[in-house]
Amino acid sequence: MDNLKAELLRGLWYVATVGSEVKPGRTIAKKLMGEPVMIGRDARGRVFALTDICPHRGIPLSYGTFDGDTVQCCYHGWRFDTAGTCTEIPSTHEYQTIDLSRINCGAYACREQQGLIWIYFPENGEKPEDGRQPEPPMLPDFGVDDAPKIAIMQPFVCSVDHAALGLMDPTHAAFVHTSWWFKKNATRLRAKVKEFAPSELGWAMVRHKLPPQNIAYRWLLGDNVTTEIIYRLPGLRIEHIKGDKHSVVGLTTITPVSEDETEVRQIFWATMPWVAPFKPLIRHLMNVFLGQDRRVVIQQREGLVYNPKLMLINDADTQGRWWMQLKREWAASGEAKRPFENPVKAKTLRWMS
Repeated sequence: MDNLKAELLRGLWYVATVGSEVKPGRTIAKKLMGEPVMIGRDARGRVFALTDICPHRGIPLSYGTFDGDTVQCCYHGWRFDTAGTCTEIPSTHEYQTIDLSRINCGAYACREQQGLIWIYFPENGEKPEDGRQPEPPMLPDFGVDDAPKIAIMQPFVCSVDHAALGLMDPTHAAFVHTSWWFKKNATRLRAKVKEFAPSELGWAMVRHKLPPQNIAYRWLLGDNVTTEIIYRLPGLRIEHIKGDKHSVVGLTTITPVSEDETEVRQIFWATMPWVAPFKPLIRHLMNVFLGQDRRVVIQQREGLVYNPKLMLINDADTQGRWWMQLKREWAASGEAKRPFENPVKAKTLRWMS
């Protein structure tokens, strides 16, 4: 945590992008986990992900063309199918024999569910079904084909660790998220007491009723509104707010671009049918809110370049400690080839915010 760079965990599914960003017959190029990745959608609507490097001369395949079935390199015209296998080398003479099936640019396990495109980054070349996280997680209350209502992304010039600690920090809102419409006066802090418990690959703020001052949630979702917030590896915050009439799931994802760059997404699903007219306003407010977090980590970096010794305090920063403990245990258990043991224990945390 004291460093500008973070250790990147493997053997896990990461959110690469939202499905709506990859159109049929098109591809997009990204850098994820320090690796060049080309994500595409074939003519039948299925997503795939390839290593964005041609094995012939090293040029990114994303500079080439995609016809809905195969990617053609722009340099010498080599073609690759959506599994990464070479299907054609135009320069091959009729008297030459080349086993094309042995040439592969490299492919990633790729899955689309609930409107998200997930990519699996293996630890030791394994397939997901042979690893420690066979499937990407499903969000509650929504089906596999339910796309989000709204999604935004902002690049953070910081490591995944500092993005994660900001994501789970319960006390910064009154000082960072200060807008005329949200927590303008930082001097009016309230005492908070929350119960936490371990959950799969992380921990959860135990489901509880929202306080009476959250009138807007009652108006939107009905009576008896409760919420549960889950944090889990490799960098997911899942908030499930549920009332008698409707429910909302908010997902924040932190996906490493490299050891010191991160993509942060905020994504929302809702059962209310009338969200569409308000999307521009909601998207604007989401970008303002996330942009405030982005600004503060950029400012934080000015101090971190001097490698200061940082400190965490009890309760308010306990979740930050849990995050680092989870990362260490995932890495250690993988190296020792033993089952992952969640280090988080049930606990009551108290803070002012």
